[in-house]
Amino acid sequence: MNTFNDIKELVTALKREEKLISEMFSKRKSIDYKLSDALELVDYQESRIDLLIQKSVIRENGGLLELDGQFLDFFEQVLYVSEEINLSYIDENIKSIKENIVYFLNESNENRRYTYLRFIKKTFRNMGLVTLRSVVDLRRNIENTFKNEANYKNKQLKLENLDEKRTIVTNLIQQTLALINEEELTFFNRALDEELSRIIIGLKSQLGECSHNLIEIEKQIIDYLNQIKEQGRFLEKLRKLKYLKDNFTIEAETDIKQIISNKNQVIFEVRTTQSLKLSIDFLREDDRAFDAIKRIARNYRNRLLFKQEIAESISNENLENNVEEELIINLEEVRNSFVATSDNLFNFILNYDFLKEVDFNERVTVFCQIVSQYEGELQIQDNYQTINGIEYAMVFSK
Repeated sequence: MNTFNDIKELVTALKREEKLISEMFSKRKSIDYKLSDALELVDYQESRIDLLIQKSVIRENGGLLELDGQFLDFFEQVLYVSEEINLSYIDENIKSIKENIVYFLNESNENRRYTYLRFIKKTFRNMGLVTLRSVVDLRRNIENTFKNEANYKNKQLKLENLDEKRTIVTNLIQQTLALINEEELTFFNRALDEELSRIIIGLKSQLGECSHNLIEIEKQIIDYLNQIKEQGRFLEKLRKLKYLKDNFTIEAETDIKQIISNKNQVIFEVRTTQSLKLSIDFLREDDRAFDAIKRIARNYRNRLLFKQEIAESISNENLENNVEEELIINLEEVRNSFVATSDNLFNFILNYDFLKEVDFNERVTVFCQIVSQYEGELQIQDNYQTINGIEYAMVFSK
């Protein structure tokens, strides 16, 4: 196989044909890229396309061009648009870390110990990114499968397989956390430095985020599978009814007339619908979605836009600070003043200066409150007197 001699030659070739490679990558799912279309992007110099074919950057098959799988995987991985969930990579990383931890603990030479430690740090750092990417790809594949797969059986099987991958990712996260928190405590006690500590903290944060997303993904899969089962049961019944109708036995073998006669549905009755979010990839890449968006935009273009009414400004008077003072009767203070006298309580309150206007009824209320709250400190006698039709007991201080 004819390959590039060095990195400089590879980068130069990709830079020279960036327009063609970029266009082929963006159209990799929507159209079959023809050789005639590619010639326009290389100024009709077929030799430039031949060079890319010789270097295995692109492949030709019957006049159609496609990016080589190696370069396609590289671009998708770097740009985070890959739909493949690489679970084996995470599992292999866990095994590699365990092996290198053993090598590190057995090694006495500091330089070789540092080599093992550097590999462990790099692997831990990559594991967080790969796990996050796997969760994102898993969510994207679930949504695309539910929204774009036309065959119900295949749709259900694909979602069930994706659910198994979700379980595998969850187990791998648990294995990674167990490795950090339980299994290799001796290694972390010996090798923990500032960089490794920072990497482990970041990894735990990323794995925690992945765990929360996986819980939401599990709920989403269950909801999608329930919708598929409901739609499948409906289609199965519909096929049976159509079969009976085509054979003119629907009335004889079913009670369809009785059921229809009991239905009182009207044209304006609300119909139950199931919301369905359109795939971002469908909206971005499919021409039908773009045509639908333009048609909806034209319908909204002629609609009147009503300007919202603006409320009047608040007057300055309402913004001023108004202080309202109110004098409150301090029962404890009245009681303390009464204890220092030899007068009876009712007569004392009747003549007490409250620093504000207090009528007779309020003074009677104060008398009752003091007797109720400070009964243990007062001497209540059995003889009574009457003022303004109010009979009161003679109360003195003990």
